[in-house]
Amino acid sequence: MELDFKEIATVGMVLFAVIDIVGTIPIIVDLRAKHGHVESGKASLVAGMIMIVFLFIGEELLKLIGIDVNSFAVAGSFVLFFLALEMILGIRIYRDEEASSASIVPIAFPLIAGAGTMTTLLSLRAEFQTINIIIAIVLNIILVYGVLKSSAKIEKILGQNGLGVIRKTFGVVLLAIAVKLFASNVKGLFI
Repeated sequence: MELDFKEIATVGMVLFAVIDIVGTIPIIVDLRAKHGHVESGKASLVAGMIMIVFLFIGEELLKLIGIDVNSFAVAGSFVLFFLALEMILGIRIYRDEEASSASIVPIAFPLIAGAGTMTTLLSLRAEFQTINIIIAIVLNIILVYGVLKSSAKIEKILGQNGLGVIRKTFGVVLLAIAVKLFASNVKGLFI
């Protein structure tokens, strides 16, 4: 267990791109309009707990249901690929049912700690020290909390065009992550 600030920065940026909290501001604003107040602290805490728990027991959980990490990572790369396409092209592929409360579902799960985040965590665990991943998760959750708390202000500052540019930029980064995740795990399916 060795602290490495380069690893923390790398993992933090990957998680930041996958979580895409800035790109989800329009969704969060829409959820606030539909459901009223969103509990930023509760949503952030639940998302952080889901991510940390999955970091430790995700692989064992997959083994329990008979799925290997490579298969999960390849499936997750497809999820990331389609999320990236949504961000880049401005289309909506995934449609979720209407939620009665927006703090836990859909904000904590699946917007923040969704399938893409969980897949990414498993693949990061193979490459980086666990302590550095946990620190990167905590830093991202703090950032998520700040964005959730001030989403209305951020929307006013950036405007729709600014949010669109940020969303498309992180969409391209996410697309690259999806391709890398697919390429590094698809070989393991045939061994």
